[in-house]
Amino acid sequence: MKNKAIVYSLYLLSFIVATIAGCQQKQEPQNQDQGITITDDLGRELHLPKQPVRVFGFTSAMAEMLFAIVDTANIIARTPDCDYPAAVYTKPLVSNYPVDLEQVLALKPDLIFTSEGMTPLEDAARLQELGIPVYYQKYRTVEDVLRGIEDIGRIMGREQVANHLADSLRKEVQQLETNYRNRPNPLQVLTITWTDPIYVYGQNTLLTDKLRILGAENAVKETFDQPYPALTREYILKLNPDILMGGTKEKLEQTFFSQYPELRKIKAYKDGRIYAPTGNLIERPGPRIVESLRELEGFLYP
Repeated sequence: MKNKAIVYSLYLLSFIVATIAGCQQKQEPQNQDQGITITDDLGRELHLPKQPVRVFGFTSAMAEMLFAIVDTANIIARTPDCDYPAAVYTKPLVSNYPVDLEQVLALKPDLIFTSEGMTPLEDAARLQELGIPVYYQKYRTVEDVLRGIEDIGRIMGREQVANHLADSLRKEVQQLETNYRNRPNPLQVLTITWTDPIYVYGQNTLLTDKLRILGAENAVKETFDQPYPALTREYILKLNPDILMGGTKEKLEQTFFSQYPELRKIKAYKDGRIYAPTGNLIERPGPRIVESLRELEGFLYP
């Protein structure tokens, strides 16, 4: 009986080991065959045959994101607007507007990263038909940018680098938010992007959240269909912002206020609160988000 029990135990152990090994052998090729599926910020589901290796960004902001997270060797191109960091100039140039399909196909990217509103969806659909998926990110808040950094890290297998970067930036943002929380009579800020006609940063832009973090407000309270709406002079006079951003006082005096002299009545002009933010800081969502906040802080509270 004792010998039978030993034989039975050995048989049972062998069966369990074989079963576990069999399960492992079945799972590995299934994962390899199935690839990975990711969903971008527009809710578009993308199927990738493998974790992407060859990538690039269709916007200057995405280029900054990638260079901060991804191994430089895996970034295979740049667009005409890409100017930061300096290493971006070591990459071949590809046209993103209009998209040069022949150039893109020759580069053989596994995935292209872009931002909402920057790459037409029909271009993304055409590239998808050609076997090149396009991943969109969108940003309404500073936290969206930090989450976007983490998403790129997850997609590219660089979680540790991305999470460390996002966490360090998040701590600085939280400290700024604490410093300026519940300020009475928050400053009203109007930021122009073009002067003829007058286009401004609307309520539904990332700038609104940056100002909130710094205890200020976007002077444009109404949410328009376009994130950068055109405003009339009468509308701006009614807003009467405390601060105007979009150029130095000297430059805007020669252009903006010479063209619209009645706007010299706004509080920002009378108080001399006119500032010129750095274009690629205020415009781009990316790893320099805290640098942008610090610049705005200097304008708001000199």
